[in-house]
Amino acid sequence: MNTPNFRTLDLNLLRVFDEVMAERSLTRAARNLSLTQPAVSNALRRLRETLGDDLVHRSGQGMAPTPRALVIWPSVREALRQLQAALIPSEFVPTEATLTFVLAMADATAASLIPGLSDILEQEAPGVGLRVVPLTTRDPRQLLDEEACDLAIGYFPSVVPDLTAKAQSGEPAPFLFQRLYDGEYVCVMRKNHPLAAGPLTLDGYCSARHMLVSFSGRPYGFIDESLAALGRERRVVLTVNQFFTAGRVVAKSNLLTVLPRHFVQVTHIEDQLALRALPFKVSPVNVDALWHRRSQQRSAHAWLRQAVVRAAEKAFSA
Repeated sequence: MNTPNFRTLDLNLLRVFDEVMAERSLTRAARNLSLTQPAVSNALRRLRETLGDDLVHRSGQGMAPTPRALVIWPSVREALRQLQAALIPSEFVPTEATLTFVLAMADATAASLIPGLSDILEQEAPGVGLRVVPLTTRDPRQLLDEEACDLAIGYFPSVVPDLTAKAQSGEPAPFLFQRLYDGEYVCVMRKNHPLAAGPLTLDGYCSARHMLVSFSGRPYGFIDESLAALGRERRVVLTVNQFFTAGRVVAKSNLLTVLPRHFVQVTHIEDQLALRALPFKVSPVNVDALWHRRSQQRSAHAWLRQAVVRAAEKAFSA
């Protein structure tokens, strides 16, 4: 395998390689780059000679990458993107923008943030759209890495400590986060539930029937982890993937569930529910915004993050 000489490597060759990998076609790559097809073929030949690998070969009507091409392409694409952002930064003008942001969050988080965020868009960026997708994991780093969303907002109990530890050790982390607000989870039941008559005890809690809000569908969550640390367990008989659904079901049944305290206030059925402090200690619940480092310097993404912070401040200022 040849050792590339980066002092003489023409970066335009990497641009051609990136476009061919994206299109899997010499013709379309040449059109996108405003080059002739022979020029694209020549660039690939020069890069092949430099790297000692064919990189792509004809397959049917298109071009198929070699294993090495698949390995190096993500790094090449990201390096080109960062270089372009540094040399030709695009200034985001909210009043003129027409792009759409994708946010991943649970329905409880959306119920708190989206009203304020919608007001900000209407007043400051009327051409900007929002698409909210379900957050189905406590670790959305893969979603961000694959650009399935621009920003993930939620409770990430393993991600944030990992990123904090990396930052403290001086190790560069590919993801960044910002604390939006602190939450508290409470036990929720219908107003006339037998356990609502007095203080909730650990024995009473564990002997009841429970409903769990689980993004993944797995019938085990951080509440069960806290109980296991005490040598106790609860019986989860129903699992749902939305907080709104949980609130509605609990109001009409004998099930107990655990919901964010602030969320109960926006369900519009608060008068049908009884809230009790959990009879055991659980870790604090912090809601964070998480994004990929490659988005850090993009002015549009910076504006989005600031808008989300403002929406959170408005929602929790009372």
